[in-house]
Amino acid sequence: MTDVNKPPVVPRREWLAAIDTLRVREKAHTRERDAIAAARRRLPMTEVDPSAPLVGGDGPVPLIDVFEGRTQLFVSYHMWHASRSAADQCEGCTFFTGQVRELSYLHQRDVTFAVFCQGPYEESDRYRRFMGWEMPWYSVPAESHERLVAGRHFGMKACYLRDGNRVFETYWTTGRGVEPMAPSYGILDMTVHGRQETWEDSPPGRPQPYEASGRQFRENGRPTAQWARIAAGHDDDLHNAQPPTGGSGCCP
Repeated sequence: MTDVNKPPVVPRREWLAAIDTLRVREKAHTRERDAIAAARRRLPMTEVDPSAPLVGGDGPVPLIDVFEGRTQLFVSYHMWHASRSAADQCEGCTFFTGQVRELSYLHQRDVTFAVFCQGPYEESDRYRRFMGWEMPWYSVPAESHERLVAGRHFGMKACYLRDGNRVFETYWTTGRGVEPMAPSYGILDMTVHGRQETWEDSPPGRPQPYEASGRQFRENGRPTAQWARIAAGHDDDLHNAQPPTGGSGCCP
């Protein structure tokens, strides 16, 4: 810490005045974010096949059933590298998916959250269990890729609206557009060192050890969030770990 360029120390009155100046910009940013959200709510929508099949814990299920009776659905499309170890799975998707834990507030507003994963269900669901995630989890079979992903790629987030037996896609985003799923980034943005990523505009001498190429979500060769599970004694072997009682068998 002694070698890090730290902010100057000033009297409290001067410090509060500097924060008040910044607060004007923060409030303008909040108002603009609200205006963008208002424009998003006014976008047109496009119809999708409500019968597009997915695979869940109880077997095949049509898209419309994933709504769980609600009228809105938020889907996180999780990348999956089939037949590869837990250490080789997508660090970015692990980062974003793992931060959505408390779903009751979404349910209160008539929104269901679900993850749609690439690859075989049993294999990716084993990863879900290793990570301790409890959100609804489905795999997208090849026959549904065009109906749901439609030339885009996993890693995106999409919103759907159900009107009776019809389903519509209302919005999708990818890249930095998915950052609202990650409160860790919002918290880091308020700290003096920020995200500590090389692209950030930080004063010289501040720590920035993380390249923004996916490596910012890894530590010692595997997605950062895995280390706590390993320390707790959880098994990360996707091929040899046994499913829970009543499970559907081992991976091929």
